Amino acid sequence: MADSAKTLAHENPNPAEDWTIVLPRRGKQRRNLLKTRTPQQAHSWVPIDQNVDPDRESKLMQKMVVCMKKLESSEFFCNFMDRIHTPQISDHISRVLGSETKMQMVIYGIGSLELYEPPRVQLSLAILMKKRFSWIGDVEVFDPILSGTEARVLETLGCSVLSVNEQGRRQASKPTLFYMPHCEAELYDNLLHANWRVDLLNRIILFGNSFEGYEQYVSVFKNSAGVSLRKHLLAARRFTEEFGIKTVSDDYYRALNDMSWHFFSVDPDVELQFGKMMELVDSCSETA
Repeated sequence: MADSAKTLAHENPNPAEDWTIVLPRRGKQRRNLLKTRTPQQAHSWVPIDQNVDPDRESKLMQKMVVCMKKLESSEFFCNFMDRIHTPQISDHISRVLGSETKMQMVIYGIGSLELYEPPRVQLSLAILMKKRFSWIGDVEVFDPILSGTEARVLETLGCSVLSVNEQGRRQASKPTLFYMPHCEAELYDNLLHANWRVDLLNRIILFGNSFEGYEQYVSVFKNSAGVSLRKHLLAARRFTEEFGIKTVSDDYYRALNDMSWHFFSVDPDVELQFGKMMELVDSCSETA
């Protein structure tokens, strides 16, 4: 850690924190949570289903091509692109890039591409962004339920599949776009926890569930358990600029509803005190 880096003070992380693995299911593509006790550091990963079936690979690739074509010609995608080109968002992207010409994209929690359409829609949007924007560099993907066949298709589409489960704790040593559609709040919290330092947060763009929505949920339900699983997420709201995206009524795009761009604008000369911020968060959750 550089001497000049400002540190966001917080308690030492518990080396045996709970980790939640996100699994898709039918319906509204909500996730079940499988909780295990694992060390905080990343650990090696290989698909449970390591078989690579050429027939399955070909069929999945065809589905992805159809999905990308449909998405690219949609009203949703046109609105999405227009939104990114507005000064509100483009200026933030330029700020995060700084002197760099590209930023990497890290995709977490994409789900099963073979079994469900929503993950294919979400991945299609990421691939189209890579195609349209010169500032997006390498694309890395991880979900613990990916199969060997799905990993091969991802590689064909120009992505790299991570061989370790980072548990969402990738530190942004360089400008990074984290693409995390409909992940669990705990995964966002892990990411923020790992980057709870001013210089790291300022290198992050996060495209995922609305933080404002989480804050409203906690305010309404005042769930202490929910607050404890989202502490970094809720604390980060005080220096997060959020821009929602516009979806259309077509059920096909439910895979992308309630999604927002999040930019962390933290003054490099300010040392944020996590404890004090959480006192404010806790007090907000207790008020009527």
